[in-house]
Amino acid sequence: MPEEQVNIHEYTDEELIARFQAGNENAYLEIVKRFKDRLFSFIYRFVGDADHAEDLVQDTLVKVYTHRHSYREIAKFSTWIYTIAGNLARTELRKRRRRATFNMSALGFGEREIELPSTDDTPAVLHEGARTEEMIRAALAKLPLHFRTVIILRDVQELSYDEISKIMKIPLGTVKSRVNRARLRLQEILTNLEVDRRKAI
Repeated sequence: MPEEQVNIHEYTDEELIARFQAGNENAYLEIVKRFKDRLFSFIYRFVGDADHAEDLVQDTLVKVYTHRHSYREIAKFSTWIYTIAGNLARTELRKRRRRATFNMSALGFGEREIELPSTDDTPAVLHEGARTEEMIRAALAKLPLHFRTVIILRDVQELSYDEISKIMKIPLGTVKSRVNRARLRLQEILTNLEVDRRKAI
C-alpha cells in the first residue's frame, strides 16, 4: 500500500513485526534497516571480529525472518531480537573457546559510567583517548562473560535493567547487582592495567 510504504518508518518496532507476521515484506525490510547497525555494534563487542559479526547479524536477521511467528507482544521487540543475537554471539564464543582462538578486537565503549578522556581537543588528548580505549578493550576481555554481557547491554547498548533481565533470563535484582559488580571489577582491572603500564614506561 503506497501510504504504508511512505510512513512505514513511523511505526513502532512492535507494529512492524505485527505487519511482517501478517505478510508485509516491506515491514521486514524496515526492521533490517532499523536494527542491522545496532546488532552489528552489539555482536562485535562480543566476538571482536568484523567479518564474524557481520555473519552473525545476518544469522540473526534470518532467524527473525524464519521465526517471526515466534514473537509475541508480551515483550518489546528489541528484547526479542537482542536475545536472538546474544544467544548466537555466546554460541560463537563457546566455539572459539573450544578452539582456543578467542581474541578480542577493537570495540567502543560508552563514556557514561567509566570516565574516559575527552576526545575533542588536542592531538595529545586524542592519543590519550585511544590509549585508554585500548586499555578498556583489554579489561573487558578479562571480564567473565556474564559480567561482560551486562556491561555491553547496559553501558554500550543503553538497554534498561528490565530489558536486560528478559534477555539474560535472570531476576531484575540480579541484573542490577551484576552490573554494579561488573563495573567495580572493570575499574579494578583498569587500575591494575594502568599501574602495569606506568611501570613499563
